[in-house]
Amino acid sequence: MLTKEQIRMRTKTVTKRLGWWFLKPGDVVWACEKCMGLKKGEKVRRICLIEIVDSHPEPLAAITQEECAKEGFLNMTPARFVEMFAKFNQCKPDTIVNRIEVRYGSSGKD
Repeated sequence: MLTKEQIRMRTKTVTKRLGWWFLKPGDVVWACEKCMGLKKGEKVRRICLIEIVDSHPEPLAAITQEECAKEGFLNMTPARFVEMFAKFNQCKPDTIVNRIEVRYGSSGKD
């Protein structure tokens, strides 16, 4: 996970994914440090519970400066974000991604 600190600080309210198309508003899921590719003996490390506010498809390249901030990258340009995401996920700027908006619990102790 590239943004675990942003999630811990609760500055990330939007995430882009190549999957998770089944999510719908009101779903509650765990944000985790690493959930896939665990080695033998490794365990999932949960960060906090998040509620799905919105989930819809959009082109990766449609990201704006405001969306970069919502992704937790306050000083990153949209072009740099697209470059980083595409490289990390081995996709292209015109790839359709799932834009997922989340809300954190009010207690802060999930």
